[in-house]
Amino acid sequence: MTIKDTAEEWQVPATSTPFTGNKTSVRTDDVVMPDGTVARRDYQVHPGSVAVLALDDEGRVVVLRQYRHPVRHKLWEIPAGLLDVPGENPLNAAQRELYEEAHVKAGDWRVLADIYPSPGGSDEAVRIFLARDISEADGERFAVAEEEADMELARVPLPELVRGVLAGELHNSCLVVGVLALTAAFAGEGVDALRPAEAPWPARPFEA
Repeated sequence: MTIKDTAEEWQVPATSTPFTGNKTSVRTDDVVMPDGTVARRDYQVHPGSVAVLALDDEGRVVVLRQYRHPVRHKLWEIPAGLLDVPGENPLNAAQRELYEEAHVKAGDWRVLADIYPSPGGSDEAVRIFLARDISEADGERFAVAEEEADMELARVPLPELVRGVLAGELHNSCLVVGVLALTAAFAGEGVDALRPAEAPWPARPFEA
């Protein structure tokens, strides 16, 4: 048996959107189950996101600490952001987020992982990039506001982040997946075997 996720869409005889927010909305679908019954499913409709695990020449990861109100925590995270424009090239979005949140640019980009962070309650898809050959970006720093105005930046050795994940001290999904995936890549065929930055992404199709 091949262990691989496959696209599939069950019949939806009725749908509605009871809430529309600034960036996301909530959809209610009536879904026909395999036994013929109909079940109602509420979920967040999300434009998608990108995240960047930026690794410097000393093996340290660029991380930031930001307040996340829904969970009432300040979380250590990797730079990330929404795909604000439908059909936007995710690499361009990732480069923008790395500049805006960390004022960093990178010379080498790879796809580290593609994930659905919460597929039972949201259609959000996230592409996590690995960025290497990093240096300070040109120009002025991006003006921050709201939660980002209180953001802290640091560079942390990869093994220390892995330790924090396994100890239950770090919880952000993109950071967790990113550092463990990179550790697995180093232990396997190496990062040069990772998919190229422009690899297809069926969850959020884009133009190269």
